[in-house]
Amino acid sequence: MFGLYMLYYFRVFERQIGSNKYSVFILFSSITSILCEVLALALLKDSSLKFTAGPYGLIFASFIPFYLDIPVSTKVRVFGVQFSDKSFIYLAGLQLLLSSWKRSIFPGICGLVAGSLYRLNFFYIRKAKFPEFISSFFARLSWPSIRSMSATSTRNVMGSVPSYAVRPVEPNYPAPVPSTPEPLEASIATLVSMGFDRNSARQALIRARNDVNVATNILLESQSL
Repeated sequence: MFGLYMLYYFRVFERQIGSNKYSVFILFSSITSILCEVLALALLKDSSLKFTAGPYGLIFASFIPFYLDIPVSTKVRVFGVQFSDKSFIYLAGLQLLLSSWKRSIFPGICGLVAGSLYRLNFFYIRKAKFPEFISSFFARLSWPSIRSMSATSTRNVMGSVPSYAVRPVEPNYPAPVPSTPEPLEASIATLVSMGFDRNSARQALIRARNDVNVATNILLESQSL
């Protein structure tokens, strides 16, 4: 349960660096952590030791950019102890690391090693990208865009409505377009937690009419220019 929650939470890196580079991060951290686990088994020479199965490499590799790149947005003090919005993620990771003692500690350490190597740009891995035709193929196959889904649903709804003869009506002047409301503080905090500047996040939300997903794409596109 904790592992699934953290995998879902760490999707914030996909929005931060883009789907293509995040796919490279997943592949690199998974392969590197597996190789590290094989090396650890060979060095320990303990035939009875079997590591816990699961995406430990990817989960604990993600803690490296989580610690270094994701800022603290809120803090709270409980019984004299200060916690932040990142504290629960660290506690969940600690529980997962110690859940099966040696069987889970070694895979967790291997994941941290993989994340550190990616962070140190080992073999210039942070500049690597999948070819565009591969990334676009998997994007169309597995992650249809929200716009295409909304467009399809709109066509379905419009197609199900019977057509009637409509008598012409007198032209009306268009109503004045209301001004864009001020972005919600929660939306700004969400973008700031991804590592974006607060002022840039606010301007992107204004341009996106308070749509967090569209604002994220605007910020990512501005960084790539």
